[in-house]
Amino acid sequence: MKNRPAYPLGSVDNVLLILHMLRDQGRLKVSDVARELGIARSTAHRLLAMLVYRDFAVQDEHHTYLPGPFLTSRQAHPGDSALRELRALVRPAMEALCARTQETVNLMVRIGTEARFLDSVESSQILHVGDRRGTILPARGASGGKALLATLPRDDVLGLYPDLPGPERAALLRELDEIRARGYALNVEGTEQGVSAIGAVLRNGNGTAVAALSISVPTTRFAADRVPVFAAELAGTVAEAQRALTAFPD
Repeated sequence: MKNRPAYPLGSVDNVLLILHMLRDQGRLKVSDVARELGIARSTAHRLLAMLVYRDFAVQDEHHTYLPGPFLTSRQAHPGDSALRELRALVRPAMEALCARTQETVNLMVRIGTEARFLDSVESSQILHVGDRRGTILPARGASGGKALLATLPRDDVLGLYPDLPGPERAALLRELDEIRARGYALNVEGTEQGVSAIGAVLRNGNGTAVAALSISVPTTRFAADRVPVFAAELAGTVAEAQRALTAFPD
């Protein structure tokens, strides 16, 4: 039998109850959550907004909340211990890159067609891209996801996107060729308006692509003449991080 904690946190409990509701009911309105939990509509809205921010929920055009990619994904997860080790090994290089560029730095892995953000070092500038930990984006949209896709053989890429229309498939393959040639990928407002990013692959001592690093920048600061600067900083950080990943498993 489960006993209620001696010092329960009401807001945490409400968030967990909303997750149960999303799982069991599939569609929720702010009024549904407020009525079910006995809380104000404004409080329900704030809790749902945080779930959207962390990819546990999405909002459709009718202002209805649905289960987000974190709940609906069926892709396998890498081992938790390996991910913790990866974060710990790469974190110092990420912090140094954030300090040099004054922009937010992210670590992500690719799981199937998804790019999953494992860690972020957030910029201290007033206008900056926020913490992306826990975010799930389409791999072919995120800069780090594209960089990781570019490490795959052509047939493997096509196998991931069997239903992609011919023109989109051809455009994706051309973009991946360009990424291989220049060594980094770009995402200019491809996944979020006002946000751009540059990403590159991290490899272990065997040369296996195990993750990707990205620099996320408000598009207003992502001018064409700054891209080479970001690319050079990113390349240096990748080299630094890969020295720490020499013994990291495939």
